[in-house]
Amino acid sequence: MPTPGVWRDPLSMSEPLATVATMTIEILPATGERFDDAEMALDSGDGPGCQCQWWLLTNAQFNDESRADLTERFRAETQGDRAPGLIAYVDGEPAGWVRVGPRPSQPRLARTRDVMTATAEPLDDPDVWAVSCFVVRKQHRGTGLTRSLLDAAVSFARDAGARVVEGYPLDPTVTSKPANQLFRGTVAVFEDAGFEVVDRPKPDRALVALSLRE
Repeated sequence: MPTPGVWRDPLSMSEPLATVATMTIEILPATGERFDDAEMALDSGDGPGCQCQWWLLTNAQFNDESRADLTERFRAETQGDRAPGLIAYVDGEPAGWVRVGPRPSQPRLARTRDVMTATAEPLDDPDVWAVSCFVVRKQHRGTGLTRSLLDAAVSFARDAGARVVEGYPLDPTVTSKPANQLFRGTVAVFEDAGFEVVDRPKPDRALVALSLRE
């Protein structure tokens, strides 16, 4: 059992990854056999309706898709060669989700002004990965699970050879936001994980980056 509050190689261990107080947290890739768990992890806020497809589609495509269509897109992702994200389990139950992957595989990012005007990286560079979406089920909010998901996402990107990881968080200390609007994460959580603010395209929005290579 890992030391409480200490992370070790998050994705190569078969035993639970971290214990916070009395919670045991395990974070695993969202592969095909875990699709039902991914669905349960998304069961909060806009997660069920979006199926974490927002960053993959244009507005027109997204609006034309039914919930069933989006679900099948998500299922197909989990059955692909690379998991589209990670699932957090708390005491064995799916409790949270994070999308992490090469930035070009999330094409809406390259068309989003806050990203286009703020990034220091080529928009088509597959070595730049993006942490673009978090979902934490309501009963697990305020427990630090978002930070655990972010730490695991960084390790996942590093193990896959990423050079840089970007995030696009909001800053609720500037403009108050309801929890459902914080799916990008918060600036404070990213900074606590070692990310640096590259730019603030708006006062309450930031582009943050973490270099994974010296």
